[in-house]
Amino acid sequence: QIQLVESGGGLVQAGGSLRLSCSASGGTFSSYHMAWFRQAPGKGREFVAAISWSGANTYYVDNMKGRSTISRVNAKNTVYLQMDSLKLEDTAVYYCAGRTSVYFMPVPVTEKEYKSWGQGTQVTVSS
Repeated sequence: QIQLVESGGGLVQAGGSLRLSCSASGGTFSSYHMAWFRQAPGKGREFVAAISWSGANTYYVDNMKGRSTISRVNAKNTVYLQMDSLKLEDTAVYYCAGRTSVYFMPVPVTEKEYKSWGQGTQVTVSS
């Protein structure tokens, strides 16, 4: 399994933007479909967005559509999550995750389908 390390979290005012990064090592990154999840205090881990191994296909949870963009650069073994118009309710620890599968769709939105996880990066949105 690939090892994943997230970065780019921090404190941002509501309405602001952040770009999260997730760097992979120890495997063939380009063979993994990648995703971002988040976990707010006292809540379960929630799917945010996913991108296919090639980057050609993406999928977003409804409340992040239009406010976030997932992308990847396989030559850099990195996946990104650009988040704009941040809201207080976006405050959470954000995790990247990877899975290997022949098919990208349907995109699994539950944790158990992903075998590689990072340690998370904290995003705090203030008013």
